[in-house]
Amino acid sequence: MSIRALSLGDYPGVLSVRRADAVLGAQAGGMADRAAQAPNTVATRFGLASGTKTFTATLILSLIGDRALSLKTPVRDILGADLPLIAADVTVDHLLTHTSGIGDYLDEEIDALAPLPIPVQDLDSTAAYLPLLDGHPAKFQAGERFSYCNSGYVVLAVIAERVAGHAFADLVETRVFAAAGMSHSGFPRSDQLPAGTATGYRDDGRTNVFALPVVGSGDGGAHSTEADLHAFWEALFEGRILDPALVRLVVSPTTEDAGDGLGYARGVWIDGEDLVLAGGDHGVSAVSRRHRITGTTVTGLANVAVRTFARTRALMDEVLGRSSASEV
Repeated sequence: MSIRALSLGDYPGVLSVRRADAVLGAQAGGMADRAAQAPNTVATRFGLASGTKTFTATLILSLIGDRALSLKTPVRDILGADLPLIAADVTVDHLLTHTSGIGDYLDEEIDALAPLPIPVQDLDSTAAYLPLLDGHPAKFQAGERFSYCNSGYVVLAVIAERVAGHAFADLVETRVFAAAGMSHSGFPRSDQLPAGTATGYRDDGRTNVFALPVVGSGDGGAHSTEADLHAFWEALFEGRILDPALVRLVVSPTTEDAGDGLGYARGVWIDGEDLVLAGGDHGVSAVSRRHRITGTTVTGLANVAVRTFARTRALMDEVLGRSSASEV
């Protein structure tokens, strides 16, 4: 199938369809930097927001593969005196599967775009997030139900740093990005974006530099390209990042219905036959979905708010010739 056969339309970012080494379709639209009038290209890096959680989960499973952790490791064993409101029965797997019940510094069941209570420039390392994570009472007992939790994935980053002895971003770089050949992915400072990176824009036209942490952690902040995201899926299923048994843990459903008809695995959403990396925030809209049967990857990345989830689902439906599902 060629690009002319696909309805890529006028997406204001980068939209691509890949299968193995073939690019079935790719296009770019909109501005990466409005002040400089620099357009997005298919090679532009975009923020992934919560799409970062896929890499966090993969990193944690990598450490489990090294026996530095287990799914059943109690979080308290690693946190020590920090974050005392996290209950003693919360495990690493509860955090991975959003079933921990811990209080969330950014509770998306209340307001997914709420302003942060501390200056974003203070959040320049994973350790700097500890005051932000502290003081939130538990919502429910561990294992009781699914509740999407940003704090849980930052706690996973804290755990990774403490058991591995290296900064979270460095661990993701070596154990995930480098292993997958993702040479254009990383955790840049929002006030010092490297060349070729899109600036995120809020609905009012301002940039998102004052809305997001200056450096991301386990729940968000990674930047990547559409090619690198396809490379991630390829490397994951080829066993270049994790052993096959650990890959199954990443992609096997742990919650059948997390809402809107989607299931959840560990860092990955389940949308029918598609595995989905997804994130959205101020000036960030990112989805990379992988069809497990055919190995097709559809990726949409934008630096403005746009319905990327529905757009990538419809495009995957078109590519595979399947009936279009309802929008999410």
